[in-house]
Amino acid sequence: MVYGYVRVSTDKQTTENQRFEIANFAKARDIGIDYWIDETISGTAVIADRELGKLLSRIGKGDVLITTELSRLGRNLLQVMGFLHQCMEKEMVVLSVKEGYELGNNINSKILAFAFSLSAEIERNLISQRTREALARKKNEGSQLGRPPGERPEIQKLHGKEELIKQYIREGRSKKYICQQLEVSRQTFRRFLRLHPEIPFSWKKRRKQNDKKNDRKKRIAIQSARSARVFLRKRRDKNAICVKCVLI
Repeated sequence: MVYGYVRVSTDKQTTENQRFEIANFAKARDIGIDYWIDETISGTAVIADRELGKLLSRIGKGDVLITTELSRLGRNLLQVMGFLHQCMEKEMVVLSVKEGYELGNNINSKILAFAFSLSAEIERNLISQRTREALARKKNEGSQLGRPPGERPEIQKLHGKEELIKQYIREGRSKKYICQQLEVSRQTFRRFLRLHPEIPFSWKKRRKQNDKKNDRKKRIAIQSARSARVFLRKRRDKNAICVKCVLI
């Protein structure tokens, strides 16, 4: 049986190009693909947890596995060598389209598989190292890594509620009232204000002044209540003294 194996690392990639290359390779050699193995998984994942690992339980002598390149089988030297070793033990042939390798149970195939798998692992490590170095340099230069803030407004809680918020502001509603009505935190609302400079500053300033007035009114009310309690206590004490005098 002839198997065609295609793999991509993320769901944002497609296996169509790999399928096309394998199909042309098989057609040129008059080989028919009996079964396709298509999976989306990282090449560093354990082969036993992949569809490729399940293939080992059903392959037999004379079966053929066609892949675009050996790096599709995995990015780890020991994993790839282990897989190829099991294929060779079962007398299965592995064909690589781009490199033109035909790996069977012979010494030349084992040497080629080892050399190419080693180079694939070295290449992956170099790419990872260059990526880390570039990110570190960007960070030292002061560049912000990751997605810029506000690039995807559709995921923000207040997206689409701009007019309602402006209406609350025109009515003179407080930030606390707006946050309660929209069921968001004050931090989320502050981010919204920073991203929408069209909101008049006078509203923000007026709200601060009103908050100060409310605080002053609260303080006056508290002081008045304290004064009233003190007055009542003194009056009660005075009445008590008068009653004692009368009794005497």
